[in-house]
Amino acid sequence: MIRIFLKLAVSLSILALLFWLTDAQTVMTRLRGLDLRWFGLGLISLTMITFLMALRWQMVAQRVGIALYYGQAVREYYIAQLVNMVLPGGVAGDVGRALRIRRDGDLTRAAQSVAAERLVGQCLLFGIMGAGFAAALLIAGGPEWPVWAWLGPLVLSIIGAAVVMVSRGDHATARFCALIVQCLKDWRILGVSILIALLLIGSLYCATRATGTVMPAAGWFTVLPLVLSSMVIPLSIGGWGWREGAAAAVFPVIGASASAGVAMGIAYGAMLTIAALPAIAFLPGLRERQTDDDTTFTKSKI
Repeated sequence: MIRIFLKLAVSLSILALLFWLTDAQTVMTRLRGLDLRWFGLGLISLTMITFLMALRWQMVAQRVGIALYYGQAVREYYIAQLVNMVLPGGVAGDVGRALRIRRDGDLTRAAQSVAAERLVGQCLLFGIMGAGFAAALLIAGGPEWPVWAWLGPLVLSIIGAAVVMVSRGDHATARFCALIVQCLKDWRILGVSILIALLLIGSLYCATRATGTVMPAAGWFTVLPLVLSSMVIPLSIGGWGWREGAAAAVFPVIGASASAGVAMGIAYGAMLTIAALPAIAFLPGLRERQTDDDTTFTKSKI
């Protein structure tokens, strides 16, 4: 309980600080003038992402020997997203979906399927961000990035190289890293993951346009992936605070105001929450399905 209040306090404190440091009136004006066409397009994009993520999870689960039906994957992904939005840390929903599919395989493999699917997605997003920064470095006349902005891609490159090296071992961590590498080599998983990453960037761009900011192309694969990456910081609820803070920090690089970044982050948070609401339709039958699963599992043990 203390951890929940701590992470809630962190999110609210960062948001309060941002409203104090930026022009709060400008932020509210942008939110009141929200362009519902762009907002709706972002919701469509996030819905497509959910269905594609469920497909990717199904393919990853098959690699660890779990027979996961697509409809089940969609249902579990929606529930996980909603839980991740309302509980701190952003992983409680993923833990839940791993526990609920353990009837189709042991808990270790179920957890591996969930973790590997999430990490594969992060790898592709980070890869696109790295390519964007490489292009920014090579193409003259682009935005002048501060030195600290290059630390993210550099650290991620080091982590990626470490994963490849570790995957050559013969212990549990090595086998999990090898699973990640194998998934990235699978053209089906890779293709779906690239599409998901592009749609994620596109959904955030929709939130940017919805709040009145026209972002130059130079920011599509640098600024937007950086903002998305900030949401994986576990010390928050639903990414609130860190997302808006990252946007406020990097928006001035491409000629937009920090206030515009905060408004975009808040709009995107609302967009994510609305996109996760269909999970409510799955909740009434969740307990009944779990009871049936438990009964089936118990009988299979007798």
